[in-house]
Amino acid sequence: MVKVKICGITNLEDALASFFSGANAIGFVFYKKSPRYIDPSKARNISYILPKEIFKAGVFVDEKEKTVKKIARLCNLDMLQFHGSESAKYCEKFKGYKVIKAFRVNKEINLEEISKYKVFGYLFDTFSKNKAGGTGKKFNWNLLKNTDKIKGQVFLSGGLTSVNVKSAINKLHPDWLDVSSSVEYRPGKKNHQKILRFIEVTR
Repeated sequence: MVKVKICGITNLEDALASFFSGANAIGFVFYKKSPRYIDPSKARNISYILPKEIFKAGVFVDEKEKTVKKIARLCNLDMLQFHGSESAKYCEKFKGYKVIKAFRVNKEINLEEISKYKVFGYLFDTFSKNKAGGTGKKFNWNLLKNTDKIKGQVFLSGGLTSVNVKSAINKLHPDWLDVSSSVEYRPGKKNHQKILRFIEVTR
């Protein structure tokens, strides 16, 4: 069964709504330029209230290794998601965590470059010149049809909604769905009914 990660969590209410709706993971964005940024101390308080059954992911963009590890310990993170230009070597420095490397898709997917990364998960999101993620826009899913050679969990992101998610599952068979903007009232504030509906459709 495909798993669901609700990203861009900024408050306890949304985190709990995600858990009780059946989400497998939630994501905290620690990139200060993001409208969904959350202070690590606040993320820590949320993380320690949530049950162990739900994975806690931290999203980083070209952050210093030392800072990532500090926040990961503070917030009791299980997953580390890198959305910048982090190298394969950089991603190997976080033993004990499920590392996810994000690749922003424009007109093609470079499998040769992707295969250099030996990580837990490979996340595919829509390319944007102005945003590192959370665009709410869908890329050409046909580009993902040849990713069978990827040895790891495939995370699909970018423009997923309760309307198109079933098509995405049937077409691409991803291991994970990563959703944020389509289940929000506004950046950083989730719509609990939309979260529940999205997860219901995936099940």
